[in-house]
Amino acid sequence: MFCIIFNITVIAQNSLERKSIEAYRLQDVDTIELDGYLSESFWEMIPAAANFLQQEPVEGANASEQTVVKVSYDKQNLYIGVVLYDSDPSQIKAFQRRRDQPLNTDDRFVFILDTYNDQRSAYYFEINPAGLMRDGLIRTGQGSSLNIAWDGIWRAWVKQGDFGWSAEIRIPLMTLNFNPNNETWGINFQRTIRRKNEETLWSGHLRNQGVLRPQNAGSLTGLRGLSQGVGLEFIPYALMTHVKRKNDDVDDLSFTTGGEINYSITSNLRAAVSINTDFAETEVDDRQVNLTRFPLVFPERRAFFLEGSSNYLFATSSFVNPYFSRRIGLQDGNAIPIKWGARLNGRVNRTDLYFLQVRTGEEGDQPGENFTVGRVLQSISSESTVGAIYTRRDTDGADSPVRQTFGADIELNTSRFMGNKNLQFQAFLVMHTPTDFEDNSSAFDRSTRGFRINFPNQPWSGHMSYREFGINYDPAVGFAPRVGFKRLQPTITYAPLIEKSQLFREISFSYFFEYLMNMDFSPATVNHRIQLLGLRFESGDIFTAQYLNNYEYLDFDFDILRDGRFVIPIGEYYNQGYRLSFNSAPFRRIGGNFNFSHYGFWTGVRDDYELSLFLRPFTGLNINGSWINSQVKLDEGSFNTQIFRMITAYDFSPWVSLNFNVQYDNVTELLATNNRFTWVIKPGNTIYVVYNHNWNRSFDNDRLITAETRTNVKLSYTIRF
Repeated sequence: MFCIIFNITVIAQNSLERKSIEAYRLQDVDTIELDGYLSESFWEMIPAAANFLQQEPVEGANASEQTVVKVSYDKQNLYIGVVLYDSDPSQIKAFQRRRDQPLNTDDRFVFILDTYNDQRSAYYFEINPAGLMRDGLIRTGQGSSLNIAWDGIWRAWVKQGDFGWSAEIRIPLMTLNFNPNNETWGINFQRTIRRKNEETLWSGHLRNQGVLRPQNAGSLTGLRGLSQGVGLEFIPYALMTHVKRKNDDVDDLSFTTGGEINYSITSNLRAAVSINTDFAETEVDDRQVNLTRFPLVFPERRAFFLEGSSNYLFATSSFVNPYFSRRIGLQDGNAIPIKWGARLNGRVNRTDLYFLQVRTGEEGDQPGENFTVGRVLQSISSESTVGAIYTRRDTDGADSPVRQTFGADIELNTSRFMGNKNLQFQAFLVMHTPTDFEDNSSAFDRSTRGFRINFPNQPWSGHMSYREFGINYDPAVGFAPRVGFKRLQPTITYAPLIEKSQLFREISFSYFFEYLMNMDFSPATVNHRIQLLGLRFESGDIFTAQYLNNYEYLDFDFDILRDGRFVIPIGEYYNQGYRLSFNSAPFRRIGGNFNFSHYGFWTGVRDDYELSLFLRPFTGLNINGSWINSQVKLDEGSFNTQIFRMITAYDFSPWVSLNFNVQYDNVTELLATNNRFTWVIKPGNTIYVVYNHNWNRSFDNDRLITAETRTNVKLSYTIRF
């Protein structure tokens, strides 16, 4: 039995005080063996963060299991030591091993580091009992965001025993940006006990607070003499690619090298240059079938653009995207080679600075281009910001002008409204230069503007937003799925915890209203969505029932499948229906989700079925299958669309994984597989082997035939000074 006596010091007795712990600087006589056990003698001398309080199921109650956390450091690393006691260790949940997998299935330990102690942004880290590591960047504001695309170099050693589980975590100081003159950082800890669906926090335990809000964190003191060293990092890569396509007799084997150089100009400001920027290891997009009038949005998956992507967020929660990274290096879903790119991220005093410059090469009929993106955020008061964004797209040749976009946004936030409530206000304005030499539209028509008031609290929450998109708004490095409208959209939600029930955890009701008008104020889209009942069970299962009511004015003939078979005529359309959904608790070995909706759809009706199943027979193996089916019956005819997806992953350890992704839809009749082997030799040094195989249906014999195979073998290596 593992046993250690901790000297637990309670710093803050009053919930209004900011909790605090002191980090211990390792002395020359101190040695540390990173094995997951806090057996070194110096750990016993460090006061611990303890006395966690429940956020759920009983807000403010003492945690049912004890957790103690201690922090130490030396001239190169920060160390987190944690022991998570458990009265029934056999029930600890640990299904996941692969880095950055969501941990809604497992027990977990989360901590954040607000290295500037400004309560506006933070580094996010979490681990589970199987040694999985997940990290990201937090940016506060409306809908405080967690960008899990950031991958820092750090490591966790985890052990389980009859006491529960424990961990020792090492974070190199070179992984973090910080002010070396500041001896105090913000810090917070959260523990999830999955079988109880219990969330406990060291600081900020209220339901409208939490670990994603640095303004509710405690403080870490005693950090003296920190340094990033030289701050120079080389990340070269070597890539071998083999492509074989049957339709144009391509059989090509190529070798590519490139890499990235990062340099910390100061501890607050980091620059990077990338040569032959490559995305061979990137996961494929999830297949979608578009039955709407507007283009679909696919998330960014490329590491170069994901690094620091949350820093470029503009007017968060308002769905305004003056910068959308998939406009760079992609054209109609096809890759455009990126010759080089440069980044600058960091902070000068109270000002955040972000800059991106990318040069793409020629590809077919697509000429080379230069892209520029700049973002500035100025902190004002304690929780608010004012910002600006600029983008520029310069295409080789004289067929189009240089296209530039300018935007400004302001966020006024407080977490002390009516004592401890959150209240947020946001406003924005974006405009761009003409899209071509013959564009004589006004600046008003080439702009978007709006505001949003948000009250994100529990059990009552709500918001009201208004925004306008000009009829010719089309940012060259941004994305706007719909333009030429004015939109008013309020929402209100009531979601109380049911503390005395043994069956139900939370009940919720909400009303969503959207009134979208054309620029002449005539109605274009009107939506009412009423959540009649939302039930979150103590088990973690969730059931919701919604009523849907919709009005659409169609001002052009709409070809649903873009093939001329189902064309909806101009006119007014009134629709109503309902949606039912059930999501099983994710910590089970076998479970899944089911969603069904029935509602009016143009001249007829539409039934949507979405079924997903998961199977986790043992730690490391995850099998997920899904089926999405839309059955559409119109006056113009009937059709079905279907998407099948199967993802099987086996993680041999947190460092070695094998992943199979199979997708098929009956619209493109394309069967595609994406197979990935990943071996993290050590954090920062990784081998990827990716094999893609695509089949198309042959019209001659109605069989699937190979369209393309692609194999990528990539080695990336990190060298730090």
